[in-house]
Amino acid sequence: MDKPYDLEKRTYIFARDCRVYLRNLPKSISTIEDGKQLVRSSGSIGANYIEANEKLGDKDFIFRLKISRKEAKESVYWLQLLHELNPEHREVSIELISEAEELRKILSSIISKSTKG
Repeated sequence: MDKPYDLEKRTYIFARDCRVYLRNLPKSISTIEDGKQLVRSSGSIGANYIEANEKLGDKDFIFRLKISRKEAKESVYWLQLLHELNPEHREVSIELISEAEELRKILSSIISKSTKG
């Protein structure tokens, strides 16, 4: 599948795909609670990226991007927990973990380029 170049769209698709993944997991206390955390962090990646693009200045731009990157890292954490505890859904969780890592790297690159010069 080709990934959209538009990072706002890509982060939206990631958040949506996390929610679809969670719908298919068995309901247990840990899955529900970890899922709530994943819903928050996966959605926050795109939300903070959008806010960064509506920046109030360069410092605000970098700050929002760093929050977005932090949320991508957090999403990996929750996805790894869900991955370990739900072996029957590992194919999807591996794809989501990979996408969260790619988003984190893209955001790191933007931050790095924005803080130089």
